[in-house]
Amino acid sequence: MEKYKLKNLDCASCASKIEDSLNKLDEVKFVTVNFATSSMTIETDDLEKVKNKITEVEPEVEIEAAGKAKTETPRSILSENKGTIIKVTAGIVLLLSGLFFEDELHDTPFHFAEYLVFVTAYLISGWNVIRMAVKNIIRGQVFNEHFLMTIATLGAFAIHQMPEAVAVMLFYIVGELFQDIAVNRSRKSIKSLLEIKPDYANLKLNGDIKKVSPEEVKIGDTIIVKAGEKIPLDGSVTDGSSFVDTSALTGESVPRKIKTGDEVLAGMINQSGVITVSVTKPFGESSISKILELVENASSKKAETEKFITTFAKYYTPVVVFGSLLLAVLPPLLIEGATFSDWIYRALVVLVISCPCALVISIPLGYFGGIGGASRRGILVKGSNFLDALTQVRTVVFDKTGTLTKGEFKVTGIFPSNGFDEKTILEYAACAEYSSNHPIAKSISETYNRQIDSSRIGNVDEISGHGIRAYVDNHEVFAGNDKLLHKENIEHDKCDIEGTVVHVVVDKKYAGYIVISDTLKDDAIDAVEQLNKKGIKTVMLTGDNEHAAGAIAGKLNIEEYYSGLLPEDKVEHIENMLNKNGKVAFVGDGINDAPVLARADVGIAMGALGSDAAIETADVVLMTDSPSKVAEAVHVAKRTRKIVWENIIFALGVKGIFIILGVFGVATMWEAVFGDMGVALIAILNATRVLKTK
Repeated sequence: MEKYKLKNLDCASCASKIEDSLNKLDEVKFVTVNFATSSMTIETDDLEKVKNKITEVEPEVEIEAAGKAKTETPRSILSENKGTIIKVTAGIVLLLSGLFFEDELHDTPFHFAEYLVFVTAYLISGWNVIRMAVKNIIRGQVFNEHFLMTIATLGAFAIHQMPEAVAVMLFYIVGELFQDIAVNRSRKSIKSLLEIKPDYANLKLNGDIKKVSPEEVKIGDTIIVKAGEKIPLDGSVTDGSSFVDTSALTGESVPRKIKTGDEVLAGMINQSGVITVSVTKPFGESSISKILELVENASSKKAETEKFITTFAKYYTPVVVFGSLLLAVLPPLLIEGATFSDWIYRALVVLVISCPCALVISIPLGYFGGIGGASRRGILVKGSNFLDALTQVRTVVFDKTGTLTKGEFKVTGIFPSNGFDEKTILEYAACAEYSSNHPIAKSISETYNRQIDSSRIGNVDEISGHGIRAYVDNHEVFAGNDKLLHKENIEHDKCDIEGTVVHVVVDKKYAGYIVISDTLKDDAIDAVEQLNKKGIKTVMLTGDNEHAAGAIAGKLNIEEYYSGLLPEDKVEHIENMLNKNGKVAFVGDGINDAPVLARADVGIAMGALGSDAAIETADVVLMTDSPSKVAEAVHVAKRTRKIVWENIIFALGVKGIFIILGVFGVATMWEAVFGDMGVALIAILNATRVLKTK
């Protein structure tokens, strides 16, 4: 899969045409064209054929490798649109002169001077539109906005409505000018999200510091990050301490303190002291690279609304053209006193009003803005289809450990049995869990707090969903949950114990149990409350025992919860909930819960900063450890959908009214252009509001 920049891609319908035509090539396995970022992602065996097809469909559009794209020097609106402004000024001067001639020569129809002025004004303002219409017709692409404008204005000339023909072209290019400014502002806002990419790294080599591209730095290299600089790669701090701004990654404004031994991620900004970092991942695998890739590629997974509008526009334009043709021909033939000149004019007005630009541009822009706005808040949505799915979520299912709770386990009690003492139980449990990275195993090791001789430990087997069997000093040791005791037929006197419990068995003899406590995350109660206020049901699934699960669920006010579950049991519970009442979202840590994340309608990975499994499996990735971000994601999704539907209803509603006015002869071509370009401009400006969701 390769990514390319598309230069001179200045309209959404052009992007759609390029994508459609490339999809028809046998050599293209996958392609998506992103109008918002002027980019194309494609998998193909024949790039030359792709380039030729793009030139055939849109001759002005050029393709270049994303990495080789030149950095454009920022320019003012005036310098960017100098040519268009000159055309508009000349067109207005000539139009006013033509109107003067028309008044002076109103008794002399078809006067040469009048034609000279109006035709000149028409060609200055409308030449590009006519040229594109002719090119498209030659390529067999008849029904588009250039064709509609050309037919409408030439028809106006034919019925001697020259001022209105010129005005249509003038208003059109003025509308295009404002539309380009609005789209470019939106693009710049979106691109600013992607400017968190670090530009350089201070590589330390043989005592010297060399400024290099982040792509050149390898795992194990040492980099220096000064105050005010972006951290260019993921790594571990080996020297120094500082505060870092993580807002570009997480949306959180509060700086985070880091010191020697702490992990740092590419994209964070070092705010104070100088730090030395040992690189742990190449730039291509860093968190910032994955974020950029997700945001840029999100538009490839389109929402049903986007697909509908693209299909709608494809059939809408031919229907409008043939409808206008019937409007021009049938009334004069069927209605007594009706004239062809009057009804042709009405048909031309309807043609101008009917351009689908407002929908074709504003809707993809709205969804992209929603994805960009969410990413600013530390919520990565992999596609507008998942943004739409979030609006339909009626049940949110939470994993417990590490999602609603901190996952910071501490041993709070050791209860020996059958002649064993606390020290012996803890030692056997610590040895059995020696090679495990699970938070519970770490808490036992921290409490034991002694060096373990690994030669004492023999074979270790993990029993999925139950615990661990290990040989310690040639003794068979089991450490696990209550289900493990029943599985191995171990006699014990207690099953239901409050809290997270690790039972210890030595040589088939029950030695006792260790109680480990976990605490709720600071915003867990608020997260559940926010979802309940939105009418979304909350459910908790956990592998923990009934007592521990019940205690947490009670504190969170979650009425429905299921305990003692294996990973496959969680999948089964999710499947039972699917299709019952709206869509189901599952929120998990993204590593242990990968099967459930994949099975839910919307998989949301919690606290997944830097987690490969989470980014690969989930549909939505929350860049902080805050469960309250789930309600925030739903809010952004609903606001995006609301703005998108505002644009659809507004555009179709206004156009519908103007079409009716045009049919009845009330609207003129002047109003028609305002009805077309004005609606498009308002819809685009409305779409950009999504980026600023509060």
